[in-house]
Amino acid sequence: MAVSLSKKRSKFSRKLEPKQSCFAFTILYSFIRRISALIFLLILIYIWSSFSTIITGNIIHVCFSTRKLNDNFYCVSAATHTNPSFDIPTYSINNNTVSTSIITTTEKIEVSNNVTQELGNLSIGTPYNEEVANAVKIIEEHLKVHRSWRSENKNNATCDDGKGIYVYDLPSKFNKDLVGQCSDMLPWQDFCRYISNEGFGEPISKLGKGWYKTHQYSLELIFHSKVLKHPCRVYNENDAKLFYVPFYGGLDVLRWHFQNVSNDVKDSLSLELVKWLERQVNWKRNLGKDHVFVLGKISWDFRRTSDSPWGTRLLELEKLQNPIKLLIERQPWHVNDIGIPHPTYFHPKSDNDIIDWQLKIIRSNRRNLVSFAGAARDHADDHIRSILINQCSSESDGKCKFLNCSSAKCNEPESIIELFVESEFCLQPPGDSPTRKSVFDSLISGCIPVLFDPFTAYYQYAWHLPEDYDKYSVFMDKKEVREMNVNVVERLGNISLRDRENMRRYIVYELLPGLVYGDHNAEFDKFQDAFAIAMNNLIERVNRFKD
Repeated sequence: MAVSLSKKRSKFSRKLEPKQSCFAFTILYSFIRRISALIFLLILIYIWSSFSTIITGNIIHVCFSTRKLNDNFYCVSAATHTNPSFDIPTYSINNNTVSTSIITTTEKIEVSNNVTQELGNLSIGTPYNEEVANAVKIIEEHLKVHRSWRSENKNNATCDDGKGIYVYDLPSKFNKDLVGQCSDMLPWQDFCRYISNEGFGEPISKLGKGWYKTHQYSLELIFHSKVLKHPCRVYNENDAKLFYVPFYGGLDVLRWHFQNVSNDVKDSLSLELVKWLERQVNWKRNLGKDHVFVLGKISWDFRRTSDSPWGTRLLELEKLQNPIKLLIERQPWHVNDIGIPHPTYFHPKSDNDIIDWQLKIIRSNRRNLVSFAGAARDHADDHIRSILINQCSSESDGKCKFLNCSSAKCNEPESIIELFVESEFCLQPPGDSPTRKSVFDSLISGCIPVLFDPFTAYYQYAWHLPEDYDKYSVFMDKKEVREMNVNVVERLGNISLRDRENMRRYIVYELLPGLVYGDHNAEFDKFQDAFAIAMNNLIERVNRFKD
């Protein structure tokens, strides 16, 4: 390289004066260096190994292999995206007050100095100090409120009084135009194919009818399409008891993740939406208390803090505190945040589709005692994933199967579902945030999820999962795992075949139908899907509010 460059310099210098030669060489060298850097960057983007780097404007994004974003990468931007944080509002319970502070979930949960370590090792059934105990009690009180809104109606419609749900016809910039930007949302891949077919994505012929390459961030499109066809939909605002705002806030957030734009730009559409709503008579009547938003990303993406440029401030806006927000991951300190299931790959069209799948997975030959589909999180200081991977991989008798999501395998839904259908237990450690789409993929496959953080499911989905978590999952203390006090595979092997079978039958026959979002034209008589459960409970909640 040096010889070649020297020859070029010599040849070039013969035609120029010494000062001109030096200046020209500097330009040439700078040009070559930039071209080399660009080529190197393109090679990195093409290869996409366990981590990658993207430069947009003046911001450098380091992207790690993950299923949280397009089943590929999780990116941390320079100046910078931290772990999700949850603000704890001040509450008074039994004359005890919990002070406002910050909680960062996943493996490290930071609160005030007295409770940092306690919440960082939060687990089920262990004693807490008084402040942490009160914080946990707040969460449990919220979940109790959510469960009180559960509808007793087992049908798929609850609009016998003629009152139903009104769908706002928002200006297209709040939804359709965002979908139209899908090809530009991710720098390395066209996102459009994941949200085609009204949010379902492309069909998966290998898995049969009703299976699609559905992205975990497609909930907004799926819910909107299904609400438009709901039997309780009304077209006159005066006939409505519930008002649905079809704002695709998740897509709005996603389009700015890799753009060097100001916070004002990120928040602009959210602020425009609030102004639009404030002009609506029905919004003014109850200050939004009978309005509902469905957001296809996790709550902290809409709760940007002053410490991070990540996300928008949508859910921090004062005017949006009254409405109900349905999210794939709720903020546990806000009672109007309600967690509903991540979209899975299965969208049955009829009762028979569900029954056929139930029979298939209940009869499945589960050759693996344990499986884990995921990747290590080496950038997290105290993560347990590497420990779980080591324990799984060291099993010489093949009891545990690890599917490394640093490769492209986890981009193939067939690989995930086939692994889970053949496994007794599926490990579900937290990733970039506490919840995982994989929890629902494992449940609909009849694989018993093994959880390590109560925020992953127990403090999230009060409408769709039972309070008695032992019926459908196994909980292990992440502190024990982190300190190497337990071998997870060995402990799971000690669970009796009878207990496994009881859990699996409960998952398959009791939970599964209510965890999937049926086809847009689905007709169910025997079952309620995840959408129907959410709709019935929303209407029940607004009925109680009006009473």
